[in-house]
This record gives sequence, C-alpha cells and structure tokens, in this order.
Amino acid sequence: MNCRHCKTELVNVFADLNFSPISNAMLSEAQLHEPEIYFPLKIFVCSNCFLVQVDEMEKAEKIFDEEYTYFSSFSSSLLKHSKKYVDMMIERFGYNSQSQIIEIASNDGYLLQYFKENNIPVLGIDPAANTAQAAQDKGIDTIVEFFGADFAQNELADRQIMGDLILGNNVLAHVPDINDFVKGMKIALKEEGVITMEFPHFMRLVEDTLFDTIYHEHFSYLSFYSVKKIFESQGLEMFDVEIVPTHGGSLRIFAKHKEDNTKEISANVNALIEKELVAGINQIDSYCGFQNKIDKIKYDTWTFLIEEKKKGKKIIAYGAAAKGNTLFNYCGIKGTDIIKFVIDASPHKQNKFLPGSHIPVVDESEINKYKPDYVIIIPWNLKDEIINQLSYIREWKGKFVIFLPETQVF
Repeated sequence: MNCRHCKTELVNVFADLNFSPISNAMLSEAQLHEPEIYFPLKIFVCSNCFLVQVDEMEKAEKIFDEEYTYFSSFSSSLLKHSKKYVDMMIERFGYNSQSQIIEIASNDGYLLQYFKENNIPVLGIDPAANTAQAAQDKGIDTIVEFFGADFAQNELADRQIMGDLILGNNVLAHVPDINDFVKGMKIALKEEGVITMEFPHFMRLVEDTLFDTIYHEHFSYLSFYSVKKIFESQGLEMFDVEIVPTHGGSLRIFAKHKEDNTKEISANVNALIEKELVAGINQIDSYCGFQNKIDKIKYDTWTFLIEEKKKGKKIIAYGAAAKGNTLFNYCGIKGTDIIKFVIDASPHKQNKFLPGSHIPVVDESEINKYKPDYVIIIPWNLKDEIINQLSYIREWKGKFVIFLPETQVF
C-alpha cells in the first residue's frame, strides 16, 4: 500500500484491529444465514506526509450505496450544531439570496435546510440515493453522485454552478482519493469563495484512545498538519481553523484559493500547527504505543461485561453507530448472551442486526419491557443527549456505561 496523498510506501503500522466487516453494513435476518465478509482493519502512518490511513479494502461505491443507513437528522445534537454553524457563516460572510451554497455529502439535508430557511440557494451532493431522496423531500436540490475533480468540472463548473461556500462535514476522511476530492473543490469554488470542512481531529483520537472511530469508511485520520499539506498541493490555502465539540473533538477548517488576497490568515492557523508539531505530529516515533492503549480498553471492557453478567445483570446498548461495531468486533462480542439488543432511533436500522456481532437493533420501547441494569452508550459523543433522553431507567436503578477512553458508569 502506498500513501493516498504522497504515494510513499507505507510500512509503519499505527494500529491493527484485526479483521472486521464494513461497519455500517447492517444485516437483515435472512443475511444472518449467509457468509459474512471480513476485511483487514490495519491503520498505517506515512513517514513522509504523516497522513494516517487505512487501505481501500472495500470500494467506496459499495460502502456508500443506495441503502446507506446513517441519516443525520436523527441526532438533535447534530441539528443544533448545524444551525449554529449556518447562523455563524451567514453573519461572518454575508451569504444571501444571490449566493450559492454547495454541500458535499449532504446526507438527508440536515444542514442545508437552515440555509434554505434563510432563502439562500443550496445544492446538495451525496452518493447515497436514499438519504438524497430524504433531502429532496425537504425541497433541497440534491445530486446523487460521488464528488471529485471530473464531477466538479463537468457537472458544476461547465454549467456555471460555482460555490460561494463549499462545505463538507465528516466527509473528508471518507474519500479514498483525497487529492482528487480537494482538487474538485478548487475547481468548483468561486474566486473569492470559502471552503469549510469538519472532521474528527487525529490528536483527539490519540489523546483519548478513540480507536472505535477507526473503521473502513474512514479512509484517513486527519491532523491539521496533513490536511494543510493536502490542500496546498491543490492550490488551496488555510486561512482559519476552529476546534468544535462534535465527535469527541473535531476541526473546522476554512480554506480559500491561494490567489485570493481578500482574506487575512488567522493566527489560529500557525498556533494549531505549532501545537501539533510540539505533540510530535511529524515524528514517526510519536505514533508508537497506541496499540497497547487499545488493548487495555479491550481487556477492561471484557472484564466489566463478564463480571456484571456473572452477577446476573441485564445489559443492552444504545446507538447502532459504526463506532460500536468497531468496539464489539475488536472485543470479540458476538450474539446476545452478553448484550441483549441495541436501541436506535432510526427506523432505517431497526429490525436489522449489527455486522459481525449480529446483535439485533430494536426501537426504544423495548427498554421499558426489558428494564436493563446497564445501557452501554455507543455514540459517546452524544452521551449527555442520550442520558437525558433515557433518564427514566433510573426508576429501576439502571445505569449508563461508556468504555472509551476508559470504563465509566453513570
């Protein structure tokens, strides 16, 4: 395998999570009786540009197919975060009815709806037909396609559809050809346009051992250092960066054409680069030792689950999120003898089964029927939202559990 950015041969392993099915490949009951494909989940770090990455074991076209099960609008926290972003961008850059907003990986229109409410023209681009249809049902024009340089030229620039703002939240890590993706944004951006991208910050993954954010959909694990290099290689320049709370700690980057002199470079840019350099982001030795931290969480998770099951405790999980599938598969949790079922608010996941572990996914009404002693919160980034939503489990002295960065009971 060669680096997807600089093409250097990859030899340095950052983490090895053995073999796992695709994290969002939910199973029907019929599929439980069929063979299930597992892929290596080994993460490398490039010794040249220090991009952390996994090989494209399964084609993105198959992962993000027409039956993609993640719909962003089912998270009230994400909706609140998105509206706050839209309000901030309108105030900062003055977008109005003459502007063009383009969102890449627009999902079900969870974010663009807030620009639309302000009478600002929007266009969504998403490869999953079912989420795109949900956006179109909201009146949000959406193209079902993968974004890249050819698409940007043929479907946008050649048709005079250029972005005053091109945005993408939690998509930059999901593209196998990251150079082509960034090149596409360069092509489709107006001369004085702005690009914003949000993605989980690699430093947070390391600091809190958030290994459950590693799965095949995430082709890259992004530091500001590596992303800045990738954007510069395509003629784009960072002019600001913010730390935002989503997904346990993410970055929101602001980029422009290198030729655009209308925007000052914020002091935040150099400050974050310096912070990452001090942490050793460009030193290969800094990437050693992460595997031992992962394994400790694995052993602690198993210890907790086994000891509580021996006491006769009833355990379920909340949130059929991809990160839970990484956790369960690496820990070797299978079937319903440890975890009875998983609750999820999305009807697109209910009555299906988690890949690998085959734990059934049901709706919230099952909680009151089963009255679990413990509810494992899989999307720990939504911990407060979920604890508030399920506070009624306190009636029978139920408790909440998260396993990363360490086992905690609430």
